Amino acid sequence: MEPEKKDTMNHGLGRLPAKAPLANPYVPFQMENPPKYEARKALVRGTLYPGLDLPFMGMVNQKERAESPRTELQAVGFAMQELALYLDTHPEDAEALELYRHYQKIYHDGMMRYSEKYGPLSHGTPVDDKTYTWLNEPWPWEFAANKEG
Repeated sequence: MEPEKKDTMNHGLGRLPAKAPLANPYVPFQMENPPKYEARKALVRGTLYPGLDLPFMGMVNQKERAESPRTELQAVGFAMQELALYLDTHPEDAEALELYRHYQKIYHDGMMRYSEKYGPLSHGTPVDDKTYTWLNEPWPWEFAANKEG
C-alpha cells in the first residue's frame, strides 16, 4: 500500500466535490424607473433602490452618518455608482441618466470645494499646488488632525 500523497497546492484543506455548487445567487430584476432613496439614506441602507433593499435576516441598518462635507461626497458617490450599475442594464431610462448626470455635477463641484478647503481626498483630485503635498495632509483616520472630522 502506497502512503497517501498530500496536495501541496491545497495543503489537503478546503476540497469540494468536483461538481459541488458554491451558491445559488438571486438578484431581483429591476423594472424601468424604480423608486429610489435619496443619496444619504441609500448610503445607510446599502442600495439606492428600495426594491433591492433586502436586509440579511431582517437586520436593518438605520444608523445615520454624521453630516459633513465628506459624508455628502460619499453619499453622492455611492448614488452615482448605483445609478451606473442600473444604467448598465437599463440604458434607455432617461430619468435615471438625468439623475446620474445631476449627481456627477454635484460630486465634481463638491470635490473641488472640499479639496480647496481640506485638501485632496484622492490622488485623482486636481490641485493647484506647485509641489507634491499629498503626504502633508492628515489621513482620514487621523481624526484629531482633521479639521472637519
